[in-house]
Amino acid sequence: MSHITRWFERKFESSYPVELLPNLLTRLRGTPARLEETLRGVAREVLIAKPGDKWSAQEQAGHLFDLEPLWLARVEDFVAGRDHLTAADLTNRRTEEAHHNAQPLEQILSDFRDARRTLLHRVEGLDALSFSRALPHPRLKTPMRLGDHLYFVAEHDDHHLARIWEVVS
Repeated sequence: MSHITRWFERKFESSYPVELLPNLLTRLRGTPARLEETLRGVAREVLIAKPGDKWSAQEQAGHLFDLEPLWLARVEDFVAGRDHLTAADLTNRRTEEAHHNAQPLEQILSDFRDARRTLLHRVEGLDALSFSRALPHPRLKTPMRLGDHLYFVAEHDDHHLARIWEVVS
């Protein structure tokens, strides 16, 4: 079995090539479909099982939805030219209090798809200045450009997809 590195142990370079932005947007656009494909046909008892008292597959999916407002707020930080990126709640209180296991999976997936569509729609309409600006990431203490931030989001998506796959397979 593979070992998935803890998210807070990950390091990120701030050098995402702007010419690869269409590829990155395609990757981000595909996350809802990959999530749905991974969870399709999985028994409810497997979806809500909490291995080792960690988040269930369904809670992991809910967490992806829960962070969409943060990702969008950070896009707005770039647009507004703020001096830093919006900080995340590192305790993940929103996910902990959301009771995702009590919700229908279809609702979580639909909400995530809609929120991701909103994020991508906002990004696709931005000018070059928004992509050239660099703002410090509050936890990593490193400057990020918008492309670097979007790469961070895509890596976060994949981290949780890997966790989900680990739980359901």
